[in-house]
Amino acid sequence: MGCHTSKEADIHIEKDDLKILLMGNPNVGKSVVFSKLTGMDVMSANYTGTTVSYTKGGIRYKDKKGVLIDVPGTYSLEATSVAEEVAVDFLKEESADVVICVLDATNLERNLNFAFQIKEYNIPVVFALNLIDVARRQGVDIDVQKLERELGNPVISTVAIRNIGLGDLLEKAWEVAGNEIDVAEKVDLTEDERWQEVGRIIKEVQTVDHRHPTFLEKLGDQCLKPFPGLPIAFVVLMTALGVVVGGGKGLRAAIFLPLVHNWIVPFFRMLVSNFVTEGVIYNVLVGEYGVFVKGIEWPFALILPYVFLFYIVLSFLEDSGYLPRLAVLVDASFRRIGIQGGNIVPIIMGYGCAVPAILGTRAATTKKERIIVASLVSLAVPCAAQTGAFIALLGDHSLLLLGLVYLISFIAIVIAGILMDKFIPGQSDPMLLEIPNLLMPDGSSLFKKIWLRTKEFMLEAEVPMMMGVGFAALVAETGMLNSISGYVAPLTTGWLGLPPEATLGLMLGVIRRELAVLPLLDLNLSTLQLLVGSVVALFYIPCLSVAGVLIKEFGLKLSLAIGVSTIVLAFFIGGLINHTVTYISLLF
Repeated sequence: MGCHTSKEADIHIEKDDLKILLMGNPNVGKSVVFSKLTGMDVMSANYTGTTVSYTKGGIRYKDKKGVLIDVPGTYSLEATSVAEEVAVDFLKEESADVVICVLDATNLERNLNFAFQIKEYNIPVVFALNLIDVARRQGVDIDVQKLERELGNPVISTVAIRNIGLGDLLEKAWEVAGNEIDVAEKVDLTEDERWQEVGRIIKEVQTVDHRHPTFLEKLGDQCLKPFPGLPIAFVVLMTALGVVVGGGKGLRAAIFLPLVHNWIVPFFRMLVSNFVTEGVIYNVLVGEYGVFVKGIEWPFALILPYVFLFYIVLSFLEDSGYLPRLAVLVDASFRRIGIQGGNIVPIIMGYGCAVPAILGTRAATTKKERIIVASLVSLAVPCAAQTGAFIALLGDHSLLLLGLVYLISFIAIVIAGILMDKFIPGQSDPMLLEIPNLLMPDGSSLFKKIWLRTKEFMLEAEVPMMMGVGFAALVAETGMLNSISGYVAPLTTGWLGLPPEATLGLMLGVIRRELAVLPLLDLNLSTLQLLVGSVVALFYIPCLSVAGVLIKEFGLKLSLAIGVSTIVLAFFIGGLINHTVTYISLLF
């Protein structure tokens, strides 16, 4: 099998290439099947809404090429959400040669209802009965041969995460597409008739051996209840915070900073000195704000440790199936800000990066919810890189100050959510969220996901960050900073109470949000100035990549409204804190 891939982009499909749609409910292992069959590194997660945009991957099998299209996971084909609309469009417009429909053996009844909806489109179908090993551990036994006869289509039992059955699945898809076996006739049933047929088939093919639940099954059920669910959630989140903050500081001090300061930066200084004498160019390259000094120190030594550990925590929570349980616990609270608990997923993703978080809002069933979640993520949810910058700036000075910044972030999310819920027209639908099995994540898949996310961060963050550092060095070395600082002094020094050099952070924050924080590291700031600078950076304008995806998803008008709102709030709240604390300190 070969691989030629592109995410959210077209792969050139030759005339004789097979076109295969990969479909199924969320959480059935569809993205794992896609990754295994194509060899493409696709991240899979154990929560609803993982694959909202489609992905294409190339396959070569038996000297014939094909294109596998990973269609968004949906529960039905009634097109009530963006994901369902995309799925229906593929079935209607893509002229597929065959559909591979992935079924969850642990929840066969609901999956069969979806299977009959796919059969209504009269496209050859091969069913992959996945998670068969988990079903057997739960005492569920399925007669695959009987199920195949009932559906009138090939059914292959698979354990995708361990590559079991995938070779047979691909071979059968090739046979069906090549018309080497009979294809079932079109099935066209009403909804009631579908469920009646599903119930009849379940009685014929499935037997359940009732047994005592395992420890993980008991724990999974307990996590859904307010008690002990809320205390468990508190322990989980505090443990995650400890891993990211404490572990990141340890990695930074023990490995990354010594490596950068003692080896990498001296090497580049020696290399540059062989070609460039001291002057503006030399300082731009290896001076205090040099491209090969701060451009390496900031992303690698100060940001990467925290980003890496955050992705470890996020990937573990995803693959274990814990996040949907957290969604159930917060649903009532989220209702107060106009969104359902399922939106905890894109919000938590926002603490990694706002771009996939905003794209993840496509799984929401109403436009109002999409706008609220995207606005909250853009306004007051710091990404992993910005979190690393906050820890680097505030962690050594005062953990209480770091906690205060995140408390302000939380308060802003609540207030902004309540206001948007009141003024944005529309409603929030009830939460319909599948609760997957609570599992210990597969080690190899977990490692791959962490590696992919870290690699993607370095590729996406390093280039704009080095460009920003280069711009900063140029501004500082040519004297432009002093001129610009003079124009904005009433804002920075007067209203915010920051030194003139803080202007550099405001300029760089447009490129990437963490660049609004990192220049403050080299300034001798008071506790109040550290707080004000951090709060301004927290609410500051979304970085260029986030602005781009906002425009793509919501249009220019709404994106400008979000951008302007964040800027106004950043300066207003920052100045308000500065003058309030200064006034109180004068009184006492």
